[in-house]
Amino acid sequence: MSFDARDVGRDIRELAALLGEVLERQTSRDAFDAVEEVRRDSIDYRSGDAASRDPVRERLSGLDPETKRTVARAYAAYFELVNVAEERERVRAVRRGRDEGDLGDGLDRTAEALAEVDADTARQVLDDVRVVPTFTAHPTEARRKTVKAKLRRIAEILRDLDERRLTDGEFDGLDRDLESEVETLWSTRQVRPRRPTPTDEARDVRWYLENTLFDVAAEAEAALAERVTEAHSELDAADASSTLDFRSWAGSDRDGNPFVTPEVTTETLDAQRGAVLDRYLDALADVNGALSHEGDRLTHTAAFRERVAADREAVPGVAEEADERYPAEPYRRAATTIRARVERVDDLRPGGYDDAEAFAESLRALAEDLRANGHHTTAEERIDPLVRRVETFGFSLAALDLRDHRENHTEAVGDVLAREGIDYHEMDEAERVETLTESVVGDSVGSLDTDGGDDLSETSERVCERFRALAEWHREYGEEAIDAYCISMTEEPSHVLEVLYLADLSGVVDLPDHCGLDVVPLLETASALANARDILGTLVNNDAYGAALSARGDVQEVMLGYSDSNKENGPLAAAWDLHRNARRLAEVADELGVELRLFHGRGGSISRGGGPMNEAMLALPPETATGEIKFTEQGEAIAEKFANPRVAERELEQMLDAQVRARLRALQGNAQEVHEEWEAAMDAAGEGAREAYQDLLETDGFVEFFETATPITVIEDLNMGSRPASRSGERTVEDLRAIPWVFSWTQSRAILPGWYSSASGLDAYLSNGGDIETLREMYEEWPFFRTTIDHVALSLARTELEIAAEYADLAPEHLREEFFPRIEAEYERAVELVREITGHDDLIRREWLSESLQRRNPYVDPLNLLQVDLLSRTHLTDAEERALRLTVKGIAAGMKNTG
Repeated sequence: MSFDARDVGRDIRELAALLGEVLERQTSRDAFDAVEEVRRDSIDYRSGDAASRDPVRERLSGLDPETKRTVARAYAAYFELVNVAEERERVRAVRRGRDEGDLGDGLDRTAEALAEVDADTARQVLDDVRVVPTFTAHPTEARRKTVKAKLRRIAEILRDLDERRLTDGEFDGLDRDLESEVETLWSTRQVRPRRPTPTDEARDVRWYLENTLFDVAAEAEAALAERVTEAHSELDAADASSTLDFRSWAGSDRDGNPFVTPEVTTETLDAQRGAVLDRYLDALADVNGALSHEGDRLTHTAAFRERVAADREAVPGVAEEADERYPAEPYRRAATTIRARVERVDDLRPGGYDDAEAFAESLRALAEDLRANGHHTTAEERIDPLVRRVETFGFSLAALDLRDHRENHTEAVGDVLAREGIDYHEMDEAERVETLTESVVGDSVGSLDTDGGDDLSETSERVCERFRALAEWHREYGEEAIDAYCISMTEEPSHVLEVLYLADLSGVVDLPDHCGLDVVPLLETASALANARDILGTLVNNDAYGAALSARGDVQEVMLGYSDSNKENGPLAAAWDLHRNARRLAEVADELGVELRLFHGRGGSISRGGGPMNEAMLALPPETATGEIKFTEQGEAIAEKFANPRVAERELEQMLDAQVRARLRALQGNAQEVHEEWEAAMDAAGEGAREAYQDLLETDGFVEFFETATPITVIEDLNMGSRPASRSGERTVEDLRAIPWVFSWTQSRAILPGWYSSASGLDAYLSNGGDIETLREMYEEWPFFRTTIDHVALSLARTELEIAAEYADLAPEHLREEFFPRIEAEYERAVELVREITGHDDLIRREWLSESLQRRNPYVDPLNLLQVDLLSRTHLTDAEERALRLTVKGIAAGMKNTG
């Protein structure tokens, strides 16, 4: 075969041909024929050459169990290869865009925006901006790590075939490598034989940080610095530094996951430190090799001499050895002592750097001395990138956020105070606030220590153990390695003060001088969001919490929960609630004299706040654009954005561009005016949507319909993540976690959480005196509304009600007749309204995405029909059970989405 003049269509055809050859060799001709017949019949129906899906349905139903498993496995593997091919096409598009200067958005647009303002304003914007992706371990990644590694190797081969000039022998070798990788991919178990542990999940996140982002983050910041100096010659690279930061929940998120213990968190912190130090040591070895400058030709700066003296004093033995080895090469002597100090950071030997900033200072002094001696290129190419990495990754690679449910803190505080004769549980909110405040600002009441008795519940002991460990983590790894604590389901000010109280007992808080922790309320219910003003007001004016805020620079981080808000209220109402309350939070913070840092708890899917992050940034209320923005990255979205270095760099550049422009607009006060009429329209639409959504969920029988018309029972048993699918193990919509809720509807192709009730909400506005022209105006001029409607449109475009009807037929007839017609009617009206508002017949704005869906649909359909066939059977053989799990994986790969 030939891979010349590559494009995505050709890549897919040739990879599919390889898979077909492997399938025929490794299974049987009958199995191969079954896969091919199902494929052809499915394409015929999609293209209009067949009147129904009956041939596909009948062919699948008639297969023996082992062949069903083979068919499911074949289509799952096909989609994995399609995803690799489409990633390669995205890289091609980025490369073409860079060559032609036509990427549409990114740092070129950043430079244009900064060039329109004076240098002082540009410097302030860059000083304010900080983009903080936060990786979570939420179980939305259906692929095994082994499978991902093989797919990454296939991607590397395609890259080499695409970008390298090859001899015939080199081409043949890569061709054979590709065949081998596809062959072993087919032979690799696709579904995990066991649940991943929290340590597995932390290791997975660490891979992206260590192997991709460690390099490309520095490249993105260097590209930003280049554009900044182009816009304003008086600015330099330092003005565009420290704009990226990375955090993680993997190994530290305890909410609903009993397997995340202090031992797991310690292991995660240790592994991350080891990984980042290894990368620094490798980089310093390269630096040492490059710095062979002869000392007689150099005149050193005072800063360089001072840092060299400090480094030599820290490791005198190493300094003496370096003098003997490099007597005439002062830069190599300096690099040797720097490297020795980095080696001892995680070592019992004395002399290691106390913190990453001291390491960075040594590197900066070295870079400036090189420049002072005319070696600008060496400084820019060898030292500056390493400085950027140290500023971004420190000695922790990614700082960890702790998280737990507020009920656990309340229980722990109650048990701790009960030992002092105080009945915390019987207190009202005001009494709780007073009690906690007095303990934090006065003499501490209570202790986290355990006497080995049974006075603490199991939950309370786990919480106390975590806070005892927190003090040790700060001593061992530095406060910056784990300095935020997120409280799930925060509803009252006392829920925040409880964490401050426990932190005070642990010793990481010592007011008024020191607070080693950002306490972060997670507001995710309608009641919490509505009460946000009172929660923040009470806290800021509280003696204890006000002092803690002051010690943290008067910055209050607040997390907004997209997932549970959507599951509770539906997509349109949730989007408006979150937007409106984010603005209110910014106004309250401004009134109270504190800076707000919003933490957006977005999921991977549109239904849970996912989608392009740069568009989301620009659609946020301008009042919230304080400069720093923090947001979660989850599951398969991490792999899609950050597995490929060029894609990752593009993602980071788009995020930086969006945040710089958002901050600039906020400072200038020239953001799009939001008319009262628009807000009134969203108030009416949001309330109407909420009522329609909750009416569906609260109708008797809906939970049973959901259970029988989606593969939720299969999803709950998959070995996808270490955390249970529901909070208490019960089957209720309220108790079910947002991820399996969305995952189930995605599998059935209904994608209900992404669009249901949007039409009802918009109709509520229209029937109450509203008009379609106002909605069209809102779509054209209001970024928030345009992004919201585009997200609804995308979910509608990915929905296939014909397929969803197959799943609905699995439900008891009376439930099907009760619910599915309502779903159909809402869908049809939503499509109609979206087309009227946008003025476009096509629901998808991006041509490449539309092409991708058209490519995928004929191949996803058979997996759905096979899944329905297997779900309809009362008893399954072992082969059929495995086939059923493979259909879940294959549909997830085909839809490029789980939850």
